[in-house]
Amino acid sequence: MLPGNGYGNFTRPTIRGHNTMHAHRPIDPVKKHRHPSQTPATHWLEQHGIPYSCHTYDYREHGGARHAAEQLGIDLRIVAKTLVMEDERAKPLIIVMRGDREVSVKHLARQIGAKKITPCVPATAERHSGYFVGGTSPFGTRKTMPVWVEASLLESECIYINGGKRGLLISLSPQALTASLGAQSVEASIA
Repeated sequence: MLPGNGYGNFTRPTIRGHNTMHAHRPIDPVKKHRHPSQTPATHWLEQHGIPYSCHTYDYREHGGARHAAEQLGIDLRIVAKTLVMEDERAKPLIIVMRGDREVSVKHLARQIGAKKITPCVPATAERHSGYFVGGTSPFGTRKTMPVWVEASLLESECIYINGGKRGLLISLSPQALTASLGAQSVEASIA
């Protein structure tokens, strides 16, 4: 006779619903009680002991930082957008910019010592970061990239930045960008 149920399917013995074959392994509480907002970014922050809070909103295509700020009732100046760009050698980089400003690629290139900076097309940005455009976070990216942050964001006590998926912002100290990611300060914004 075949082991298990007689049809070749081996059923593992259980004790009160627990598989005894793996009873010696501790249950990972993060996996068992995974927060609905768990993303590679929030996982990365937890691994590095960086405190943050999650804030969800109704995502709207092309709504951007302004829509998120309106939905959450927060000042647009402390909402940060994460943009993936490339230099003249197609090397990717991240720029974290205030929600009420745009990036001057000329100023950025000059300050970081590049000849030219261009925004990545969505497919390229997604390939570099591992996130969908509209949900890009500087934390937990697929590739390690240099991170640059608009200097005025670092003056805030708290910023709201994408948490790794569309419709999710996380609030944290902007010092998390410089301390954990090695982000460097730049002044590359235009109104």
